[in-house]
Amino acid sequence: MPHVIAELAAERLWPDDPAEARALQDRLAPRVRVEPLDPDGVRLVAGLDVSYTESAVVAAAVVLDARTLEVVETATERAEPAFPYVPGLFAFRELPPLLAALGRLASEPDVYVCDGFGLAHPRRFGLACHLGVLLDRPVLGAAKTAFVGEAAPPAPERGSVTELRADGEVVGRCLRVQDGVKPVYVSVGHRVDLDAACELVLRASPRYRICEPVRRADRLSRDVLGR
Repeated sequence: MPHVIAELAAERLWPDDPAEARALQDRLAPRVRVEPLDPDGVRLVAGLDVSYTESAVVAAAVVLDARTLEVVETATERAEPAFPYVPGLFAFRELPPLLAALGRLASEPDVYVCDGFGLAHPRRFGLACHLGVLLDRPVLGAAKTAFVGEAAPPAPERGSVTELRADGEVVGRCLRVQDGVKPVYVSVGHRVDLDAACELVLRASPRYRICEPVRRADRLSRDVLGR
């Protein structure tokens, strides 16, 4: 990932002050691109998640075959927390170890799925946007709760959706992935459109509420952390 390393060095993308971090999000947010993505063309999908203790952070990346959902490759990174736990600024805490884990992958995923937010963020630049801009790859966010905005409950059938709106703007969708089960909140990170993001999450959620790439990454990070 040499282009990522070069940009990190050139732009000081990991400030340790929350005010500087917010300002950086505002500066990078215009780089986010929403563009069509064909779900049928996705071969490999990577799920990303991070687990914590007071003294350690473990980031996990799990690459799955998008059609069979079989695990192709995994990677982890254990580190000390380098940024405070501040809502809206999780990228500055989670992305450094996530990038280190991704750097160990031999494969290059077609799409990355974060346990978190993309445009559904106060500054429209959540972790999924930040990662997408750094990698210049398709990234989306899938979260269990909404961070910003409101959405009406979708119909109880699998595949039902409603719009997630914040300040009058559509920032994501509330998606029912299993009949009668609580929905998830999907948002664009970078180089994907909302229709494709929801379709990919739905395809990757054949049995559980949490899509399989993120569910596997969550389990792996917890195992490494000993939780």
